[in-house]
Amino acid sequence: MENVLGLVALACGLIVGLGAIGASIGIALMGGKFLEASARQPELMNDLQTKMFILAGLIDAAFLIGVAIALLFAFANPFVLR
Repeated sequence: MENVLGLVALACGLIVGLGAIGASIGIALMGGKFLEASARQPELMNDLQTKMFILAGLIDAAFLIGVAIALLFAFANPFVLR
């Protein structure tokens, strides 16, 4: 039984850690592309900035959904019989 709880804790850590790395890389790539695009066409900067903030919210939302699933498994794990 303790082995299952340890594996669940490891899985929760992996979900949160890899989700944070993925979200960070995604936002960094998007920010770099935004700077490149706004340097090439400065007149489109306002439209691109709006779209960039919407996408940043979606990327963060995907990470927060992963955190919620990890918390679900950490505190209300359906795989462990009590």
